[in-house]
Amino acid sequence: MIGSALLRDVTLRDGLQLTGKVLPVERKVDIVRRLLALGVPALEIGSMARPDLVPPMANTMELIAALTPEELQSCWVWVATPRHVEKAAAVGVRNFQYCFSASDAHNKANIGRSTEDSVAAMPAAVRLAHEAGGEIQLCLATSFTCPFDGPVAPERVLAIANDPRTEGAADIVIADTLGQAHPTQVFDLITAVRERTPNRRIVFHGHDTWGMGVANTLAALQAGATMVDGSLGGLGGCPFAPGASGNTSSEDILFAARPDWFTPTTLAALVELTEDLLAELNEPNRSRTAEGARSKAEAFEWVI
Repeated sequence: MIGSALLRDVTLRDGLQLTGKVLPVERKVDIVRRLLALGVPALEIGSMARPDLVPPMANTMELIAALTPEELQSCWVWVATPRHVEKAAAVGVRNFQYCFSASDAHNKANIGRSTEDSVAAMPAAVRLAHEAGGEIQLCLATSFTCPFDGPVAPERVLAIANDPRTEGAADIVIADTLGQAHPTQVFDLITAVRERTPNRRIVFHGHDTWGMGVANTLAALQAGATMVDGSLGGLGGCPFAPGASGNTSSEDILFAARPDWFTPTTLAALVELTEDLLAELNEPNRSRTAEGARSKAEAFEWVI
């Protein structure tokens, strides 16, 4: 199960949104194409959030327009309203990640409305995605803890997942937005979602704020998640969640999970891409695997 899981690299959305720097469209296109060429099966490439609130996402529409329909089949875009779906579909998006928070306080800070309002709008978003010939995910931020309200009860997440208004989503994304969950929590919630909610692919989105990113990701996979999110070098975090730092590193997830396509040569190319990008952004590299790959343990095949 773990080796066959899909990684979705979220560098170009969740990774970039805290950096404050807008990467040129050409640079983003290059990153998309290099990741796909290396075998990364899925990418999150941007957001329909207001550019004045999340400046690094300002050129998402231009990026979408620069990619081919074949490339876009592997790419996901963050949306929060039916209007977002409509605008993204018009420029070729077919994979929509409809996101809101399980906790009201974070949803109001992040999206500007209550969780109930986001749920109420979801049927229209689902309809528009399907009319465009696409798929839509139900993405639940703060599935474990909220920076304003504290712990989020699992029953809250399960109630949203079972709400008839969320029907039609191909996947459900369970997000540890603050990186405060621990492996037992993750295993238990993913198991509950698998056993007690409609049959959907389960995606786990973790952060490494408290050092549990890889452990939580592996726990999610063991509980039945079949897609997991990561970003190059652990870049990222939520600008509307105090205390949220980087995503779980894509390199670290891959080194732990070992999908069939991931080889020492692939790792070397990923590390090079990560180092160049983070230097460009003046951001630290949080990947322990990338650090290890630059070590002097030359008898180990994964060392560059």
